[in-house]
Amino acid sequence: MLMNKWIRLCFLILGGGTIFKLSSMKDVFYVPMQEDWGLTNTQIGMSFTVYTIVQTAGLFLSLYIADRFSKKILLPVGLIGVGLCGLYLSTLPPFTGYLICFAAMAFFADVLYWPVLLKAVRLLGTKEEQGRMFGFLEAGRGVVDVIVASGALFVFVQFGEGKAGMQAGLIYYTLITIAVGIITYFIVDNDDKVESKDNANANIEVLKGIKHVLTCPNVWLASFGVFFVYAAYCGLTYFIPFLKDIYALPVALVGAYGIVNQYALKMVGGPIGGFLADKVVKSPTVYLKWTFLISAIAIFIFIQLPHDSMNVYLGMAATLGFGAIIFSQRAIFFAPMDEIGTPRKYAGSAMAFGCIIGYMPAMFAYTLYGWMLDNFEGITGYNYVFSTMMAFSLLGFACSATLARRIKKQKLLATASATA
Repeated sequence: MLMNKWIRLCFLILGGGTIFKLSSMKDVFYVPMQEDWGLTNTQIGMSFTVYTIVQTAGLFLSLYIADRFSKKILLPVGLIGVGLCGLYLSTLPPFTGYLICFAAMAFFADVLYWPVLLKAVRLLGTKEEQGRMFGFLEAGRGVVDVIVASGALFVFVQFGEGKAGMQAGLIYYTLITIAVGIITYFIVDNDDKVESKDNANANIEVLKGIKHVLTCPNVWLASFGVFFVYAAYCGLTYFIPFLKDIYALPVALVGAYGIVNQYALKMVGGPIGGFLADKVVKSPTVYLKWTFLISAIAIFIFIQLPHDSMNVYLGMAATLGFGAIIFSQRAIFFAPMDEIGTPRKYAGSAMAFGCIIGYMPAMFAYTLYGWMLDNFEGITGYNYVFSTMMAFSLLGFACSATLARRIKKQKLLATASATA
């Protein structure tokens, strides 16, 4: 039974690391998309605007879908749906078809798949295992990112690095995504959807779950915990131009730093965050509370450092150290959803709501940070960015501290009731 749980987690990780590869194909194929597909920078950017609009609107639908239908159906449909979009993209369709595909991938990946994946991971572990489960999910996705993206690059090179190479790479992504979807159907169990004797009663039960989620202060606090982690996480992107502009980081090191920042920290921070949350502090919420405070202090100290005279490697180490804290938080920031006592039959609605609130910074944080850098030159602009990240961490500390107190009070009341 224990082995089955970890095997299922491995396949959930495989799906979670695979499903977004087609929508992020620009990471490998940006230049061929311009030269061989004929897409402009603006057109490539517009696809992500369309994607985000569908994602944001669709997550409200996930409040209903995630608990109304079984994960055994939703997870494979999400993966296979994205795979079919990839099959169409491999024909290099006109721009309109390209946009439609990105809208469809947002629906399949972010509306049907992602909240249900989070629900599946939550239900796979006990309350004491939530940190580790989500920590390994994040770390495993980092490993899959490297393996699958490297495979696409290999295929691209083997087929000539031009139009044929890009098409072959897209077909490679497609085949892997569909294959993982088919395997997921046979691996994932079918025991967690809301059950009822008829559709009307099932719908009523799901609506009760949505009402519970929307009216539960603890769910809101847990969701805003995700929000504040993600708002600070968005700022990690700007460490790369910071090191280039302020420390004159050599171009050769920019790529190496980006790999470490994007993949290595995810792979290391995930298990460490999960282990510390479960085994040391024994509470994901308390772990988030103290790491919010530590990250705020760390970024404050970082701002005070003499960056104009520091060695570039010290600057890199300082930024990566701060990034490690954020990645350890990001790995387990959905774990409090179990700790707060949300009924497991409403897990899908809770995770969908957490995604709606938690990922909202993507809609404004990059624009805000970019505006600061565009309007304030040199170190001043970066200090504004880092100060804003510090403010988000302090707000996260207040949010998590409030939630931790509520959880503690909730446990005391439960103990008093049990002994009365």
